[in-house]
Amino acid sequence: MSGYELLMAACFGCGRLFASNPAHVPSYENQPICRNCITLVNTKRREQGLPEWPIHPDAYEPEETL
Repeated sequence: MSGYELLMAACFGCGRLFASNPAHVPSYENQPICRNCITLVNTKRREQGLPEWPIHPDAYEPEETL
């Protein structure tokens, strides 16, 4: 049997609940970060000449399970 898995968690940055792929969601100290917050973080890092945090293409999509 196969299915899909989502992680529901509060964002480390803003505290809002969001769904993500537990294997690929960006996190800080093992705390997941929502798409809006990681986009804001990367914008600020880019402005400061720092490398962006990578965002996996499936970070906010369901993870297929077997």
